[in-house]
Amino acid sequence: MDAMGLKFFIIILFFTSANSRTHLNSLKIAEEGYLDWIRRMSFRNHSHFEEAKNIFVPCKIIKVHKNPKYGDFTSMQKAINSIPVVNLCRVVISVSAGTYKEKIEIPATMAYVTFEGAGSDKTIIQWDDTADRKGPKGQPMGTYGSATFAINAPYFVAKNIAFKNKAPPPPAGVTGKQAVAVRISADMAAFINCKFVGTQDTLYDHKGRHYFKNCYIQGSVDFIFGDGLSLYEGCRLHAKTNKYGALTAQKRESMLEETGFSFVNCKVTGSGALYLGRAWGTFSRVVFAYTFMDKIITPKGWYNWGDKKREMTVFYGQFKCSGPGADHTGRVSWARELTQQEAQPFISLSFIDGHKWLKNI
Repeated sequence: MDAMGLKFFIIILFFTSANSRTHLNSLKIAEEGYLDWIRRMSFRNHSHFEEAKNIFVPCKIIKVHKNPKYGDFTSMQKAINSIPVVNLCRVVISVSAGTYKEKIEIPATMAYVTFEGAGSDKTIIQWDDTADRKGPKGQPMGTYGSATFAINAPYFVAKNIAFKNKAPPPPAGVTGKQAVAVRISADMAAFINCKFVGTQDTLYDHKGRHYFKNCYIQGSVDFIFGDGLSLYEGCRLHAKTNKYGALTAQKRESMLEETGFSFVNCKVTGSGALYLGRAWGTFSRVVFAYTFMDKIITPKGWYNWGDKKREMTVFYGQFKCSGPGADHTGRVSWARELTQQEAQPFISLSFIDGHKWLKNI
């Protein structure tokens, strides 16, 4: 049982206790259970995910360059096509500076692929699909299919590269304009010094363990969303909207799911009025620690997705955040200002079991 599940359990005990002594004993038991959860989440090997068996030494390096004289291929897709469909060793694709107008998808069997750009301001991959755009079979491709860059294979790494969805910002009230820059539907993916640029639904943190280090992520509504177990460290989170927006929409649907987003030593900036998160999932879980928040953050901080029942089951917390938008006094009553002990499971690589699969990245 996770923290918010135990919180709900405590409340039930309060209203059903027959006498004060029984009530106090029950609260003590529930509190001990909560502390047990904290301790378990602090262990290195707490996750239900499979054990990591990463490969770090490359067996092959492929060069992509706009000029065929200086590279093996002139497009990222051609480089990917040259890799065995069932890949069993680390392949590094080195991409030179330039803007690559491509829509890329890495199949589930093509593990251990690394993309290295010349810098997130120099190496850019972009496309402009939206959820309502028709796919090859004439049906709308949906949010899932709108991604410029989609990863379905484990152990993916990207460094020093920008991913963009160039679809224009949608008018207010228009549906079907979700436009994903990157979708990550695989376990153990890492992004170092990368940029993710879009408007609505920029980064689809779909499922699996993910790590983002020193990245820039820009959008307007739910621009980091999904049901991943992900750590964002030292990232710049930039809202670009003239109205209300939301930074996260985490989709945890059960207290048994070990998923959630943790933002550590990040910086939230931009324009408009921004919620830290919306409860897309009934048990949505998001934590911000040591993060600077500009004045764009709405005082309430969080939105229940129009469902008051979710206020009893979500886990939304802050720990030692700073800036004009970090003031917790105006927050909704169902968000938490965490203690050191409560925050501890969320603020290190152990949150995503990263001590193994992130080695040498």
